[in-house]
Amino acid sequence: MQKDFKAIAESQVTISELMLPSHSNFNGKIHGGYVLSLLDQIAFACASKHSGVYCVTASVDTVDFLNPIEIGELVTMKASVNFVGKSSMLIGIRVEAENIQTGEVKHCNSSYFTMVAKDSDGNSVKVPGLILKTKDDIRRFAKSIKRYDNKKVRSREFHETDFVSEEHLYIVETYNVKIEQ
Repeated sequence: MQKDFKAIAESQVTISELMLPSHSNFNGKIHGGYVLSLLDQIAFACASKHSGVYCVTASVDTVDFLNPIEIGELVTMKASVNFVGKSSMLIGIRVEAENIQTGEVKHCNSSYFTMVAKDSDGNSVKVPGLILKTKDDIRRFAKSIKRYDNKKVRSREFHETDFVSEEHLYIVETYNVKIEQ
């Protein structure tokens, strides 16, 4: 039987993995695409743990690469449900890399994945609400509301088609672009 509400701690997931040469790019750093794959996996695990059902990635709202990850570092990813809607969940993920020889830890990445709970027929299903216990829980939830509202604005602006010529002049003066019609 599914709970109506769950504490955030009930769904948190932590994964650690040693970074190997096979995960690196041509510059000798861990490839961003590999990190994105790991982020998607932990977002899935966290969302599925919270909802109790299969979940899919609806969007990746933000991925901030802050510091490069080196071969041989131990990467730890921590995922948490920051916000829930009817069938969607915003999963916050923090990535840290540890030099296992020196013990130095650096924050490498923060990201936010929107996941949607699905039934076996692919229909969206209701997810449990969140029990907010700490000031950090409340802060993350409130920031997620703001993120959600900003996402709606971005989506609406992206689909606008009524640009005026004054905007074109601004684009040419401000950005490295030339308009030829």
